[in-house]
Amino acid sequence: MIISVIPFLVVQIPQALSSTSGRRLAILIGLIVSLLLLVSYCIYQVLQPWIQRRKFSYVKHKHVIVGLLKNLRQRALGRLLKDNGEPDEDVIDKLFSAIDTNKDGNISKSELRALIVGIEFEEIDLDKEDAVDKLMKDFDTSHNDVIDKGEFVQGIKRWLRKLKWRRPASGDPGPHTMHFFNDVHHEIKREEDLLDVGVQSDEVVEGVEGSKWISIKAVLLLVLGTLIAAAFADPLVDAVDNFSDASGIPTFFISFIALPVATNSSEAVTAIIFASRDKRKTASLTFSELYGAATMNNVLCLSVFLALVYLRDLTWDFTAEVLVILIVCIVMGALGSFRTVYPLWTSIVAILLYPFSLALVYVLDYVLGWS
Repeated sequence: MIISVIPFLVVQIPQALSSTSGRRLAILIGLIVSLLLLVSYCIYQVLQPWIQRRKFSYVKHKHVIVGLLKNLRQRALGRLLKDNGEPDEDVIDKLFSAIDTNKDGNISKSELRALIVGIEFEEIDLDKEDAVDKLMKDFDTSHNDVIDKGEFVQGIKRWLRKLKWRRPASGDPGPHTMHFFNDVHHEIKREEDLLDVGVQSDEVVEGVEGSKWISIKAVLLLVLGTLIAAAFADPLVDAVDNFSDASGIPTFFISFIALPVATNSSEAVTAIIFASRDKRKTASLTFSELYGAATMNNVLCLSVFLALVYLRDLTWDFTAEVLVILIVCIVMGALGSFRTVYPLWTSIVAILLYPFSLALVYVLDYVLGWS
């Protein structure tokens, strides 16, 4: 959502520089950037389930790594990590000898499978064959389907260093203790819990032809919506002006209060319905609905608007409105980017942004005369 405000910044550059010569070019560049962001966002939505599955699979793999290292640490005749936090190669060598049951100097898939089968991986539904394949891929840098001692030592050292970097802060100062692995395990479990919002179990698997038809239908609906918006944008503005003159209601109220509420009512109702169910999955859908609607408003509606401004050689003079969009998108985008738990005060901030935006636009446009 924050990225979607880039076209607004592009078209505001001439205004900020008090330049008139580059305004038309800035509008064209902003239009191109907005269209590219629209296409990118649509592609991301198509690929999002695949991305989610990949993330979930990767977190499971990290579960396997931590479980394996915890098991190896319990088998070890010493610590996997020294007091300075560096991997202990002598202990890792001993572990290699213990896993290499036939003593041929290599760890085969069958030996690796026996090691995985002997470990109790709790809280995850583990495909052991897939785990063996991924572990072999991690270790077997020579791609000869066996793991020699050098590959095993380097692989364990690589894992330990990665886990040490992602370990959260705790009261335990010693990276050599079991607390090291427990801390990382809890952190990975938290990451898995955040990813698991029911998509994996509730997802309906469709055929390739069905998926293609859904994508084509979505593109056609986007094109149709764009054409409708372009065709009725000018009459809508005239209707707002005429209604304001006939009713005596200020155009500010109609343009910034009544019309946005009407046009965004479907997203608001959907978000309220999802939120009212008070479940983790529906809460996730609520945020997806809100952020998706804001992003599409920024890129799709702006693309139509910039196309009209450019083709009809109109003047772009919406500095106050752009400033409000930037403030709201950055504040809400920052909350969504840096938080995974939303206390009550975050909802108060979100609600207060609405009257703040109205007051700011009114003051800048009608009091200070920015437009």
